[in-house]
This record gives sequence, C-alpha cells and structure tokens, in this order.
Amino acid sequence: MPAHPRSRAVPHLWRWENLLRLAAQAGDIVPVGRGGERRAIALANPALGGRPFATPTLWAAIQYLMPGEDAPEHRHTQHAFRFVVEGSGVWTVVGGTGDTADGDAVPMRRGDFLPQAGWNWHAHHNATAEPMAWIDGLDIPFQYVMESQFFEFGRAEISDAERITPQRSRSERLWGHPGLRPLSVGAVAPGSPLLAYKWENTDAALNDQLLLEKEGYGGTVEPGHAAVRFSNPHDGTDVLPTMRAEFHRVTRGSETAPVRETGSSVYQVFDGSDTVTVGDKSWSVTRGDLFVVPSWEPFSARSEAGDTDSDSGALDLFRFSDAPVFEALQLDRQEITR
Repeated sequence: MPAHPRSRAVPHLWRWENLLRLAAQAGDIVPVGRGGERRAIALANPALGGRPFATPTLWAAIQYLMPGEDAPEHRHTQHAFRFVVEGSGVWTVVGGTGDTADGDAVPMRRGDFLPQAGWNWHAHHNATAEPMAWIDGLDIPFQYVMESQFFEFGRAEISDAERITPQRSRSERLWGHPGLRPLSVGAVAPGSPLLAYKWENTDAALNDQLLLEKEGYGGTVEPGHAAVRFSNPHDGTDVLPTMRAEFHRVTRGSETAPVRETGSSVYQVFDGSDTVTVGDKSWSVTRGDLFVVPSWEPFSARSEAGDTDSDSGALDLFRFSDAPVFEALQLDRQEITR
C-alpha cells in the first residue's frame, strides 16, 4: 500500500513525423482486408513489457488507409474514437448494435473527433487519391485485464449506398444542434449518439471562452487556458463509458498549473510548438506529437510568447483519459499546484 500511486507506465513521447513515416511504410507492405482488418501502429509504452499499450488502461495508435482502400466491417465491445490531426477524405461507416448494420457515413476532417461506443458495426473507406492517417483511441487494455472483450466480423464489403460522401452524417443532422434534443428519440444505447464533433464548433467554443476572459467575465479554467469536454448530447455524460475526451488551448505567454490526477491520459498536439512537462520529463512538442501522462505524474504546458505557426496562435492539445472509470469507482483524485 504505497503512499501514492506508482504507475507501471512512464512518461513518453512519440513524434508525429516518425509515426507518419512508419505508417507510410506499412501502407506499402501491410494489406488491409479480412483477417488483418486494420493497418494500425500501436503506441507501446516502454515500461509495459512490450505490450502495445500506451498506459495500463488506454490504447492509442496511428491508423493509415491508402487511396481507394476499404477497412472491412467488424465490431467489438471495446469503446473507441478517432481524432484527425491532419487530412480529409476518409469516411467511417458506423452501423448500429443489431445483427444487421445500417451504415451511417461519417466524414473525417482535420480537428474532428469521432466517438464510437462498443459493439457498433463500423468500416472505413478512403474515397480520395491520397492516403490518410488519424489517431485511434480504445480501452483495449482495460477490457483485456477485466476479461470482458468480444469481437465479431461483419460484412466483407459495405454496400454502394453506404459508399457515399455526405457533408454531414445522419447522426449529425439529428444530434448536432447545440442544446437541442430530438423528441423523436427515446432511450439510446451507452455512448454518444453524435458520431462526429466538428472542429469548427470546438474552435469557436475555445475562442469564446478566451474572449469572455478578456472581457472580464471569466470563462477559462485558469488565465490563458481554455478547455472543453466532449459530452453526450443525450444526457450530458462523457461521450464513452470508459474514456473522456477534452480539448485544451493555452494562449501565448501562458502556462498551466501542474496537476496530478489518478488515472492516465494521452495527449496529441493539434497545433502549435511549445513545451510540455510530465513528471521529470520536459519536451518541446509540435503538431501531431503524442505523449502519455501516467497516473499521479504532474503535468503542465507552457506556450511561450512570440511568433507561432499555429492557426489559433496558441498551443492546442487534444486529450483522452480513463477518468470515467475512476469516477465511477470513486477512485478519482486531483492535486493542483499553483
């Protein structure tokens, strides 16, 4: 019984340029099809004995789809999401949890966050002449240790009717209106019924928080630090039962207070080039880089004053964590050093 959590994971950084290069090489040698299912390179924390886990509870990977390729349909009990740091042109086709899939084609573009609760049928297809990469996050390690996982193959090919490229999915047309819940829908399955959280809405929410702070009305979690949590439009809970997703914006000349939390997180730099500190490790990070924050390791981010190539003029960070599990078990704890 230690005085505080001692994670088996360690702070670690993966460079996006290296991941993208490896993914492109995999595109030349690893086929996508029935059996292999996906072309994904998992981020393996070096302290977890060679297992392809970013933390003891979280799995993260870069997935890569070549031009014209289809990743076949399947489903699994592991909850999952996709986050796009660059590119467009891939559509994920998400069905329901019944025996027959009824695919909803969901476009994937830079900055979009796409959650998908467990046991939903899903496939991907690249409708363009260019390859595309994105980040997958799943609770594979958690379900592995809980011995609760199931997997099932779906159809070998999606239908022509599903191989479409709409601007908005059916889920967005039904659930993608802020503050408005459709009365035509009763109970919903666990997880968010909204399958795509668009970047333009995330960006606007962060900008509005910072404007409120500038006008003297608060709005930010701390000076120069705006943050939002992706939530289920049906009931306001987390988008997935076992994973939380957030987006943070740290303005130029600002630094976040070091925070320790039980549970682990994975961050991806969406935009900007600045410094993050995890425990006794500090890294200069840039667009696409990913890093892990183990349980109870202090984390802070600094955005230096000066010129930046960031679209927002700030350090933008996407984060996902296992917080819902810890909160459900009443094991959540936080310590902020100011």
